[in-house]
Amino acid sequence: MLKFVKGNLENIDGVELYPIISLLIFFTFFIFLFWRVFTAKKEYIEQVSNLPLEKDENDQNDNQLL
Repeated sequence: MLKFVKGNLENIDGVELYPIISLLIFFTFFIFLFWRVFTAKKEYIEQVSNLPLEKDENDQNDNQLL
C-alpha cells in the first residue's frame, strides 16, 4: 500500500512543501491556544467552568412539561 502512495507522491512537483505547511498551521494553532489560555481573565475562566453546573431556565421548563 505504501509503495502505491509513495510512487504517486514522487511524481508531484513540490510535494515536500505540504508537510511543512501543515506543520506550521498546526503549530501556530496550538501556540494561539496556549496564548489564549494564559491571557484569559480569571472571571471568564470561572464563568465558563461553572456553565455545566448551572441549571438553565429552559431545562426547568422542559422538566415541568413532562
